[in-house]
Formats: sequence, structure tokens, C-alpha cells
Amino acid sequence: MQQKLHIVQVLPALQSGGVERGTLEVADYLVQQGHQSTVISAGGRLVTALEAGGSQHIQMPIGQKSLWTLRLIPALRRFLRDNQVDILHVRSRFPAWVCFLAWKTMDPTTRPKLITTVHGTYSVNAYSNIMTKGEQIIVISNMIREYVLNNYRVSAEKLTLNYRGVSDQAHPYGYRPDAQWLQRWYDAHPETDQKQLICLPARLTRWKGQRDFIEIIAQLKQSHPNVHGLIVGDVQKGKTAFLEELKRYAAQLGISDNISFTGHRSDIREVMAVSDIVMSLSLQPEAFGRTAIEALSLGVPVIAYSHGGVAEQMSAVLPSGLVAVGDTQQAAELALSWLKIPPSVPTKHPFSLSNMLDNTLKVYRKALNQQALS
Repeated sequence: MQQKLHIVQVLPALQSGGVERGTLEVADYLVQQGHQSTVISAGGRLVTALEAGGSQHIQMPIGQKSLWTLRLIPALRRFLRDNQVDILHVRSRFPAWVCFLAWKTMDPTTRPKLITTVHGTYSVNAYSNIMTKGEQIIVISNMIREYVLNNYRVSAEKLTLNYRGVSDQAHPYGYRPDAQWLQRWYDAHPETDQKQLICLPARLTRWKGQRDFIEIIAQLKQSHPNVHGLIVGDVQKGKTAFLEELKRYAAQLGISDNISFTGHRSDIREVMAVSDIVMSLSLQPEAFGRTAIEALSLGVPVIAYSHGGVAEQMSAVLPSGLVAVGDTQQAAELALSWLKIPPSVPTKHPFSLSNMLDNTLKVYRKALNQQALS
């Protein structure tokens, strides 16, 4: 019988986002497997769900970028020692520095194994290099694997490619929202009734491609007036000027009535499920890009710019949905053909949540089987 482990995951906060959701999924899985799960963060809206799943949350401002945060090192070191932590899994750079400095000063024969996950194309410098200090390093796409190998002095043997995963229970193929949800949606957005909907789920920031999306809807409207675009995502602090810029651009192109800005939606699954097409138009390559595979899991076709982790997903599941980065005309032409004759989206794909969770635990076991490093 395999030993039961105490795993601590560390990240800045538990508000929202792919890293946070992945942390919760791993935490819930560990508890289900009989392990002890702890998450250290500054807290946030997801703490309630974390604790409901049986994990412990320790509140520390460990992601606060200040020298004062280094004062947490003794308390963290004491917690790791007193609670006999087996695995210390760090998911962000500043917390990684705090954790590494605490971990490095512990007895190498009894300290936990240090795991890091590289979630993005961090700037190449000494600060970011901390994410390669794990005894085992998880990379979330082949793009990230190549980025780490090309920019940091790290052995390929330390890297494990572990794609983010989607639950087929949370995103079942062919899912349709219930009548009550539909009623609430059409009450709030009557402009979408009887329209063919194209959705761009992404927080409002310039590199996520909202401006390109507006151009695509404008091109589609010329020959397909029944089309309606949904821009779904958080308007973060300091980004309201960009939202107003996008609205002015839509008005300039004469499509204000063909675009809805929904803001943050906790029911993004339902919004994607009522859409005819979902788009992924990030101008910079995404490390993974979770909404694309979530839409494909629902059976909703996706049109995506061909780079980054999203291109890896699309190549495996729906390669016909890839278009050149920034080519709004190609995207509009493909969308027009799909609105007339939708493509067939495969019912299965390799990016499953169960694969991601099993692989994460395998990385933990692999690290524990290694000799303690001095």
C-alpha cells in the first residue's frame, strides 16, 4: 500500500484564473486519494470551495512583492517541519523565492521535495530562474517545455510535460443549459435571441484579441447580418479605458448592435454552450489556453490563432480551426463557412482532467523516489 502524503501547494491568491482552478482540482483529487492537502495563499473567493473539498488553507500574503514578505520564511520553514510535509509544490515566482529560501535551509534528509510548475513564458532573468529550481519541474505545454529548455540551464530529465485537463463531467459533450438559465440569459441579453452567436471568452486586455474579434464580427455582418459577438471577461482595474476604446471601435465599424460586452461570468460554460463558435485570438502565444479545450469538450467548434498551447490542442482535436495569427479575414471566412455548415467536433480528446491529476501525483512520487539533494 502506497504511503499517504502531505502535499502543500503555494500560489499568490485564490481569486480566479487557470492556475487557481488547477490548484483546486489537484487539491480535491489529493483528498479523494486519501492524502493530506494544504494550500498556502493570501486567500480569495475560491477558499470556500477549497475547504469544502477537504483541503486546509493557510492564509499568508506570500505573493506580495515586498522584502517584508521574506519575514514569512521562518514561519513557513517551521510549518513545513512541524507538519511533516512531503511535497512543496510552488506555482508562482515570488512565492517560489520565499519557499525556496525556507526549503534550502532545512535538513536535506527530512525536508519536503520541491516541485515547481512553469505556467507561462516568464521574462528571462534571475528572478524568473527560481521556477527551474524544483527537484522536478512541471511544464503545462510543449511550447513551455521548449521555452524553458531554450532559455534556462536546466536538464530535460527534470521536466515533465503535463497538459492542463478538462473534466468531461464539468464540460460534457453536447451540454445544453436548462430552461431557467436560458430565460435569465435572454432576459439580460435580448439582443442575442434568434442570433448566431460567436464568443470570445477572455479578460479584457489588449493582447487577448478583442479588437481583432470586433473586426471579424464586422466582416461577418456584411454577408451574415444575423451574427452576434459576445465578448466575455473581466474588466480589470485600470482597463476601463480599453473597454471604452473597444466600444468606440465597434461603433466606428457600425456593429454596436452586434456586440455584447458581458463582463465577468461565472457561468462561462453555459455561455459557450449556447454559442455557435468560440474563438481564441490571443496575439501572444498562450501557455495553454484553457477555454479553447473547454469549448471543444462541450462540442462547440473553436477558431484559434495558430500558436502556443492552444495550437497544440487544436492540432490534436480540430486542426481545421487554426488560422494565421492576426489574419482576421481568414478567421471571418472560416467562421462564415462554419455558420452555414458546422464542423464535426470529436467527442474525445487527450486533454482530460484525470490525465492531468494522475500525472501530477506521478511527479510527486518520482520526486520522493529520488535521493535527497544536498
